[in-house]
Amino acid sequence: MQRRMKRVTARRGRVAASAAAVVCVITAVLPGAAWAGPADGAIGAGADVVGVERVSVAADGTQANDDSAEVSITPSGDRIAFSSYANNLTPGNTGRNDRVFVRDLATGQNQQFGGPAMAPPMLSSDGQVLAYLAPRFDHMALYQNHLSLGWSSSYTCSLNSCEASMGASERHQAFSVSFRYPEQNQRVEVRRPDTGELQTVDIIHNTASIRPSLSGDGTRLAYQDGGEQDILLWDWADNNVTYPIEGPDRAAELVQLSDDGNKIVYLSGADTYVHDIASGTDLQVPGVKGVAIDPTGRYLLHTPSGTTGPAPLTLRDLQTGTDETVTDRPATAEIDSVSAGGRHVVFRSTAEDLVPDDTNGKADIFLRTLR
Repeated sequence: MQRRMKRVTARRGRVAASAAAVVCVITAVLPGAAWAGPADGAIGAGADVVGVERVSVAADGTQANDDSAEVSITPSGDRIAFSSYANNLTPGNTGRNDRVFVRDLATGQNQQFGGPAMAPPMLSSDGQVLAYLAPRFDHMALYQNHLSLGWSSSYTCSLNSCEASMGASERHQAFSVSFRYPEQNQRVEVRRPDTGELQTVDIIHNTASIRPSLSGDGTRLAYQDGGEQDILLWDWADNNVTYPIEGPDRAAELVQLSDDGNKIVYLSGADTYVHDIASGTDLQVPGVKGVAIDPTGRYLLHTPSGTTGPAPLTLRDLQTGTDETVTDRPATAEIDSVSAGGRHVVFRSTAEDLVPDDTNGKADIFLRTLR
């Protein structure tokens, strides 16, 4: 927790090898991908029905035969990305390995990619690019796949310490990469929204997770200074990080920057705070643990304060202060789990009574449509 304003300069440049930094490179990869279309003309109801539906299913509705894990949804609510050990969600998948799937909610189609995912898979705001962290030999890599154009690439970290965030498209990405010589530092690399070139922000004397969270247009980046328990905001317009957003006297933990780049959710003590960047003011939401915020910054997904595992999920309208129950069963959710306007929420649960005929005894991915 800092008692002074921080100023961290960002410099424009490309990733290069040096004696001081561990090398990171961009290489091409071609992970296998397979579409599974609806069987016998079946069409997934997707985001059209108010209520709860299970979405970690095959195109014909067959339930997954193994556990599914982390999940995210696009702002428009038309696609979700999730990881699963199931081998029956797409045709021809014979091994029970952790894989990443993208489900088109309008058609019920699943597209399968590589894995295993070491963090929740991410979809760009426009729904066109999938990204996920996975092992690459003895390193970590951020794999990227364009769902329409079919190209694939990877960003390889020479240490097992990558973190990532995505904005609207493949040009808007943030990567956190660790240094190991001459001292333990970190570096965040953000692609310029106008040219796609990399800008870097050096984070000195910090080795903890920084949880980078990028706005949809790639112009703002929120991140955590784990050593100081501060949350910092980088703005592309002036290439500077100028302050801890929570103020000088409060320890904080970052949850998420909203997709529109206007709100930052963070935890402090037993409460959640929503920071308005334009006004510099904080909205305190007492007694709850914030999990995610919708792309517009209006709807906050939360669990009871002190939660460390699966728990009921509630969606709060921050303008009216009203709550809606997403599920009263134990569940988990990640950032990017709420679509724009708070209409859809995706989550993971082992509960067997959320939908009829849930007999697989596994953790499934569910979609709650609220309006």
